[in-house]
Order: sequence, then structure tokens, then C-alpha cells
Amino acid sequence: MGSSKKSDGPDLTQGISLSTLADGGMLVGRVGDDEVLVARSGGEVFAVGAHCTHYHGPLADGLIVGDTVRCPWHHACFNLRTGAPERAPALDPIDCWKVERHGDRIVVREKQPTATAPATIADPPSSVVIVGGGAAGLAAAEVLRREGYAGPITMISADTASPVDRPNLSKDYLAGTAKEDWIPLRGPEFYAEQRIELLLETRVTGIDSGAKKVTLDPGGERKFGALLIATGAEPVRLPVPGAADGQVFYLRSFDDSKRIIERAAHAKRVVVVGASFIGLEVAASLRAREIEVDVVAPDNVPLERVMGAELGRFVQSLHESKGVTFHLGQTVARVDGRRVTLSGGASVEADFLVLGVGVRPLTTLADQAGLAQEKGILVNEYLETSVPGIFAAGDVARWPDARSGERIRVEHWVVAERQGQVAARNILGRRQKFDAVPFFWSQHYDVTINYVGHAERWDSVKVDGSLEANDATVTFLKGGKALATATVYRDLESLKAEVAFERG
Repeated sequence: MGSSKKSDGPDLTQGISLSTLADGGMLVGRVGDDEVLVARSGGEVFAVGAHCTHYHGPLADGLIVGDTVRCPWHHACFNLRTGAPERAPALDPIDCWKVERHGDRIVVREKQPTATAPATIADPPSSVVIVGGGAAGLAAAEVLRREGYAGPITMISADTASPVDRPNLSKDYLAGTAKEDWIPLRGPEFYAEQRIELLLETRVTGIDSGAKKVTLDPGGERKFGALLIATGAEPVRLPVPGAADGQVFYLRSFDDSKRIIERAAHAKRVVVVGASFIGLEVAASLRAREIEVDVVAPDNVPLERVMGAELGRFVQSLHESKGVTFHLGQTVARVDGRRVTLSGGASVEADFLVLGVGVRPLTTLADQAGLAQEKGILVNEYLETSVPGIFAAGDVARWPDARSGERIRVEHWVVAERQGQVAARNILGRRQKFDAVPFFWSQHYDVTINYVGHAERWDSVKVDGSLEANDATVTFLKGGKALATATVYRDLESLKAEVAFERG
């Protein structure tokens, strides 16, 4: 989509010299009031919108890979020929312009239509039912329509809100810097236009794989030709002795974030239990609201199990520089009014507590339906479960990872979206393997950490650059082989690491 801001770059309608663009090179100019990215890949030159349609990231700072461009911020991927969003988190296309070549000069002409004719669907399912109203479910529904599926699509969600930008719930929205109307991924008109039946505040109580139907609460049923289970995960809930009603909060849904914001409006001090990504992002957001925050966690170093001691200590020091107090190696023993007693005997004051101690996949329906499981719903490389015609994606799915040779389950929002997209194509018979490299980002104040790959265990960590200077690449290795890479203010390095993992 075009930007209304005028670029300082050249007027592309007057042309530029081809020699100014190396292979893989990009520059930003303007066509009228639109900022336009000119990109060269091999012998071809493309002109597309200059900004990612996810969070408006500058694509010129990204990476050309074949006939695609990848966003430096959150690794969305767009087709340079059509503008199509090939990989989440972007859901909308970028615009394309006609390019003409006159000798050594490149001239950009009129804007081109971005729609492409979908491939033929040989044997479409009679209907598709999607259980879950999160990232994977919406991404699947969108791709089904984009790929030309014309049959009934039903999304069933227990939430009160339509699918939302969940990462924002613990980041900018909770901090008060993102408006409420930014949070829904799509407005109600989208579901009507795309003929997607969205059932909110509705639970699936059973799956009958033989009769190909699901039963609903508060009543009724839906038949399906294909089924996608994208139920996600729920927060791990811990008993907090002495805590009063309305004193303990969890963060998973839009409503959860709203409740924390409402309570924070009259709070001076909060205890965050758990030094997880969610817990620490909540801490950062509450500090942005000038609330005093104590973090209580049994870990010796925050995030050490996921990102290693080096990054963990860096994140801890970042929070401490913003006034957060850590109580590590401890848990909450008891709450008496505003007094929170810790397992070590000390106590702190708090108006309320937010618990961020992990999540567990919602697999009850899979249990009832007899689907194969192992710490999640087992799926093959096409994201199909042990029952043909039933697929799973997102936090509930454990899939065979070709890079590690193991089955993995990853609780990352972008992974869920990308799995939903691949599952939708396979519902339509495309037989596309899910082989995307896992990616997530975590934001702490003005510092964002990008992470690509997957490392549950490693034997060495290599740090290039300086974490203290907010300029570093951290690589996790096992037996000398890189498993994952985390970067701080090195967005291009993160993209290059992603491509390197893809290529083995």
C-alpha cells in the first residue's frame, strides 16, 4: 500500500540509471505521492511499495531473496512480481508499478493491479471448519480465499473478540502507545466480504471425525470437509495463597490486556511473577505507565533457558536501568492485602500481580477425537494429523523439523500464522511442506531482539559485537553447528541468518 509521505529519493517517472542498482540492490524513490521501492534481482528490476504492510517497516533495509523482498523488522516476505504477501506476519499485499527499460535507464510507470489468478483446486473440500480464533486460524481463512476456495468457511472462537494482534497486547497496547482500534487484525466487514462465518464466544465441545462434524456450545453443530485445529494455548495458572479476587491477572487475550490496563489506572506498584518474555514485556509496559515493578522468578538469570545467560543478563540489566527490581531464585509464598511475601522471607508491596509463567497447548479436543499426540498434536510435514482431513497449526502442533531431525512445537505468533497459511494450502491439496525457519521478536522498551531458528539445547554461545552497545549477534551452537541466532539492532543480519538456516 502506498505511503502519503513524499520520499527524498528520485522521481522514478523520470528514470534512473540501471548502474545505480547492483544485483540484490534497492533504492527508494517516488511516483507522485507514493514512496516506491525499486529492486534488482538478477537481470530483472521491480517497483513495489516501499513499506511492509504489517508495521510499515522500511523494505529497503531488508533483503532480496530470489523474486521476493523480506522486511527487516518482523521478516514478512512479499513477491516482487505480484506484491503478494508470501509469508506472515504481513497479511496484505504491497502495490506494484510497471517498469520499463530504455537502454541503461529504468523508468517506473503506472500502478499495476496486484490480484493474481488462483491455481485450480482439483478436489476442494465441501466446507472448512477452523477451531480457534487466533493467528493461525485467521491466516488459514485468508489463504483459503486468496487461493480461490469458494466453499463455506467457519471460524469458531471462544474469545469475545475477533482475531487480534496478540504480540501488541503485552507491548505497545499495554504500554498505552497503541490505540485500541489498531489491535483487531481485521474489521467485521472483512469477514462479511470474504464470506467467513465467525462464531465468537462459542466453544467446540467435540469432534466426530467419522461423521465429519463438530458440536458446539451453546448448541448446534457444523459439518466439515476439512478441519483445522488451531486452538492455541492457555496460561499456566498457579495458586497464590491469600490473593483476593481481582488481584491476580494473566495475559493471553484482548480482554486480559484491557483488564490489566483498567486495573493499572489506579495502581502504584505491581509484582510480575515469572521472568518469561510475556512477564518481562508486561514489566516494560507497566514501567511506561510509571508504575513501580518487582519481578519475582525462580530463575537465576531471566530467559536463560531460552536465550542463554548472556542475553538473559543483558535483558535484566536493561530492565534494571529502567527501575525494575528483580527477586530471582524466589517465588511468591503468600499475599496479604498489598503485602506480597516471597519464599525467601522478604516482602514487597503490590496493588496487584501479573503471572507470566508459561502456557500449555489446548489439546482437549484432540484427546477426545483420538488424534495422535506427544506434548502437542502430532502432524506430518504437511501439518496433517493422524486422521486424514484434519490439520493442526500453531501452539498445539508438533511437527517434524528437517533441520534438527526432531519433532518440535514452537509457541511463536509468526510461526502460528505461517503454519495456518501452509495448512490452508494443503487443505486445498497443494502438498506444501512446512519448512519455515521459526522466528519471533521480543520488545523491551526501545530494544527489540529478533530470534531465528530453534535451539532447545546448545553447548556453546558465540557473541559478535556488544550487547551493552545494543549492537550484537548471538549464535547458539551444538557440536559446532548453528541452531539459532538472536540479534540486537542487526536486522539485516537476522534476515541473512534466516536464509542461511533455510539453505542448510
